[in-house]
Amino acid sequence: MRYLTAGESHGKQLTTIIEGLPAQLPLTRDNINESLLRRQKGHGRGKRMQIEKDLVEITSGVRHGYTLGSPLSLVIHNDDFKHWTDIMGEDPIQGNKKLRRIVTKPRPGHADLNGALKYGHRDMRNVLERSSARETAARVAAGAVAKTLLHHLGIEVCGYVKEIAGLQADDMSELSMVDKKVISEESPVRTLDKKIEQRMMDKIDQAKRDGDSIGGITEVCVEGMPAGIGSYVHYDRKLDSRIAGAVISINAFKGVEFGIGFDAAHKYGSEVHDEIAWDEQRGYYRKTNRLGGFEGGMTTGMPLIIKGVMKPIPTLYKPLQSVDIETKEPFHASIERSDSCAVPAAAVVMEHVVAFELAKMILEQFPHDQFPKLKQAIEDYREEIRCF
Repeated sequence: MRYLTAGESHGKQLTTIIEGLPAQLPLTRDNINESLLRRQKGHGRGKRMQIEKDLVEITSGVRHGYTLGSPLSLVIHNDDFKHWTDIMGEDPIQGNKKLRRIVTKPRPGHADLNGALKYGHRDMRNVLERSSARETAARVAAGAVAKTLLHHLGIEVCGYVKEIAGLQADDMSELSMVDKKVISEESPVRTLDKKIEQRMMDKIDQAKRDGDSIGGITEVCVEGMPAGIGSYVHYDRKLDSRIAGAVISINAFKGVEFGIGFDAAHKYGSEVHDEIAWDEQRGYYRKTNRLGGFEGGMTTGMPLIIKGVMKPIPTLYKPLQSVDIETKEPFHASIERSDSCAVPAAAVVMEHVVAFELAKMILEQFPHDQFPKLKQAIEDYREEIRCF
């Protein structure tokens, strides 16, 4: 299974095409729209979220509520395009009409300058329109389809915020998956720790008043993944490796951890590895889950715990110095609409990116032309490893 996205931030639409889905998977627009609306929430979001009402249109691959096995195409229309037709339209500029809002001042922390150097664009709007985090809406749509598949296989995924600007939430790992979903959805900053929620919001508000931005740490928890998904045989089949690459590909993400992550560097081996146990009901399990549900590039059957580090958004209302590529003169970087903190929304994006990698690996490992046969194969495998 794979997907491809297309579209610019202020273009007509975002498009996602998914290939490799099994036939007969129950799927409706509501499965996707719920995720798209969740991405738009969060304290600290900018005015763009008030303009766009992200709703998906399924244009192929589904008939009467079930996938066909053919490519699935999803469209999210950009309502703001009507204000950008002259700037982002595909038709050539006619006569003496001049192109408006040309960008020649690259913003530090963005793809502007590097993309211009790579593709030879003198107008860096050609770069920033595609490199914008607006594209994550298309990726969330793909992940929502993957989450639907996982849900029907008894696998649940939840993303939430662990830290914003140094304010850390307490460990809430004892909460049920249902409680994690409910609590995070009710929180304006998508945290599970109500005690720190207001302090996080105050920190975001202060950053906005200062014309600055702040980052944080998001976490994704996955329950229901059977042991042995992934592979130790080749580097490119290790599931944790694929997830790490997918998380880092999210705009502004700069680090990934599994379980205790980088803290393992400060501990003895006896404090890091998870002892193995067995009982008749569960089969093999781990007494602890310090490695976050992964060993040797494969799942252990324990909950998957994955953290992502998001840097502060680089678009600032007290902009950093840059250099105009036309005049080569120093200049304060231009400002596009921006969020003071997008960590709560990023938790939703990471949740869906992880879900897609999990679904993709499952479809590689089990028969997947027909969803009912895939579901039966997973159930048979769970029983097989329980009795191993």
